[in-house]
Amino acid sequence: MGVGFIREKIEIKFLILYIAARVLEPLPLEGMQELTMCDDGIDYFAFSECLNDLVRTEHLRLTEQQTYCITPKGLKNSAICETSLPYSVRVRTDKNVAVYNQKLLRRSQVRSSVSPRPNGTFTVDLSLDDDLDNVMHLQLMVAGEEMARDLADRFQKNPEQLYSGLITALFRMEEQK
Repeated sequence: MGVGFIREKIEIKFLILYIAARVLEPLPLEGMQELTMCDDGIDYFAFSECLNDLVRTEHLRLTEQQTYCITPKGLKNSAICETSLPYSVRVRTDKNVAVYNQKLLRRSQVRSSVSPRPNGTFTVDLSLDDDLDNVMHLQLMVAGEEMARDLADRFQKNPEQLYSGLITALFRMEEQK
């Protein structure tokens, strides 16, 4: 294990607020822990204690969905204290938060769900958005739940391939006339 730059609990609190001020949506405990444990000087027990202190002092709020979001008080104090964090920790945290935010954005742009139909079949609902609007919304009926879940999972991994394939197939149909 390397040497950490974060040594004091107040610095851990600054880091947690720094992260909470930069994520696109409230973080579950696992996400907050993953982003906060970017420095070798932070251990889980100190992190947990600092996180609870920030909720108790109303810098963070624990939502009904068990996610942590920053409060106006937390935003104000984060802005004041962020330069107290070591530069290397801020750079690493910014990189990690950018990756995390990209995952959140991707999750919001690519959606799939499976729902049963009264006749025993299943509907697979697939939706792809870009930064401005919905690009594609497709509903498929399939015979079995396993197949429906498999299609939904495959779509999540590469929705652009399905979109491109559909466009290509539709243009081929027009050319064959």
